[in-house]
Amino acid sequence: MKYSLDGKIFQSVENTENGEVDSETLFHYHQEDEIISADYNGGSIRKGHLLGKMLENGTLEFTYHHINLEGNLMLGKCTSVPTQLTDGRLKYSENWEWLTGDKSSGQSQIIEIDSV
Repeated sequence: MKYSLDGKIFQSVENTENGEVDSETLFHYHQEDEIISADYNGGSIRKGHLLGKMLENGTLEFTYHHINLEGNLMLGKCTSVPTQLTDGRLKYSENWEWLTGDKSSGQSQIIEIDSV
């Protein structure tokens, strides 16, 4: 299940307590072949970026970094598995892990939105 993410916008709909992304965080995706990237901000995130690749089955593997409202630089890695909703939009179920701070892990979900 491979999709083009170029130009798509996603919003966080669920996250574990140790995560910093919330419903005010928007991800603006770009894609060139299997390379994916996104800029994100909103909520407790001042500015963030992710970079990775899309596997043959549509799963995303990437690292991310952002600066939060407290001015801390945070770094992590994530694997995101896609599902297609009945209305055609994409939802990603994510397993992530901090590479800085307490190095804890968590789960989140983001969903494709039409526009901002």
